[in-house]
Amino acid sequence: MSSQLLTIEVSRFEVGRAELRLTGDLDFDSAPELIAAVEELRRDGYQQLVIDLAGVGLCDSSGLSAFVVAHRGSSAPIRLTGVNPTLRQLLDRTGLAELLEVPAATDDDVQAVG
Repeated sequence: MSSQLLTIEVSRFEVGRAELRLTGDLDFDSAPELIAAVEELRRDGYQQLVIDLAGVGLCDSSGLSAFVVAHRGSSAPIRLTGVNPTLRQLLDRTGLAELLEVPAATDDDVQAVG
């Protein structure tokens, strides 16, 4: 099984807020790309970051670690959107759902994992 290359599309909004849309796999090979994109935004003064994960097929422990590294550099929590049920379960089990801003799981999400 080959991994899908990660692409990161960045949208900058009003001062201090940006969104990163990820497509592909967030894994050992691609997690440094996310960290670099977040660091660049931080250097440019963006503190409120939204990471849209709707296009992410796989997120491994390196991807989870990238979220932690991204969170460390900010006074505002990283907000994750488009979280699929499997990733939501990982975030819940690792405690990252409490550290990061993650929308509450829906009944559909629970049934999809179950």
